[in-house]
Amino acid sequence: MKTLFKYLDKIPKTIVPVIGVISVILLGVLDYLSGYEMAFSMFYLLPVVFVSWFDKRNHALLISILSAVTWMSADISAGNVYSHPLILVWNTTMRLGFFLLAVFAFSEIKKLLGVEQTFARTDFLTDIANSRAFYELAKIEIDRSVRFRRPFTIAYIDIDDFKQINDTLGHSKGDNLLQSIAKTIKDNTRSMDIVSRLGGDEFAILFPETNETNAKSAITKVQQSLLSFVKNNNWPVTFSIGTVTCYESCILDELIKEADTLMYSVKESGKNRIEYKIYSPQKC
Repeated sequence: MKTLFKYLDKIPKTIVPVIGVISVILLGVLDYLSGYEMAFSMFYLLPVVFVSWFDKRNHALLISILSAVTWMSADISAGNVYSHPLILVWNTTMRLGFFLLAVFAFSEIKKLLGVEQTFARTDFLTDIANSRAFYELAKIEIDRSVRFRRPFTIAYIDIDDFKQINDTLGHSKGDNLLQSIAKTIKDNTRSMDIVSRLGGDEFAILFPETNETNAKSAITKVQQSLLSFVKNNNWPVTFSIGTVTCYESCILDELIKEADTLMYSVKESGKNRIEYKIYSPQKC
């Protein structure tokens, strides 16, 4: 089912309402040929739901009206006779109402699902990508780098002495600092770069299309901006960073572990530095 939805979601939005209209017309023809005694109500719901889920609500409302009118026309053309003309009007109105309810219901479900998926991949405190989103995007980038033979870089950032902020100033101040750091990193990276909070006081940046030379320039800019921010605001913290560039097919867990190891090496040797490494493909 997930595979089917992924396939349908790739259909261009401009084609979705066209498919809906054609489906309704075909259903109307089948409804007429099968006669009024055979119920086709459930089938008319399919194009309504399809357009509701994969296109705009306005288009789905038009498909709902078309479905109700087509259903009525097929009913009459097939020879169904009503004891009173108002019965036809009533049935058509009820059918239209049913379709409209389906449109609003499925539109809201899709909206809520989108919100849930966003929250599932967003860090609640800093409003940047969380570790789940980072791992998913990093896997995609590894596949892309293999396909197009393009490098990418991962930077692992740890806030030095962050625990003292929580211990001396309180967790609310610590949260404020994390939020400001996330914003500073975002403001000093490209829109295509993925900034993530992996947990606690650890952040990561995924730099697509970035070799070691460009990575050094990019992460140095980030660190200098962070140091300038904390200095201007009298925060007694610095930043230890491990940066790894990958040129070929690398195993994600090993790549992140390597960046993490570099970061801890910086912390153990005095903190507040950046250490770089090109990940060896022989280890992958």
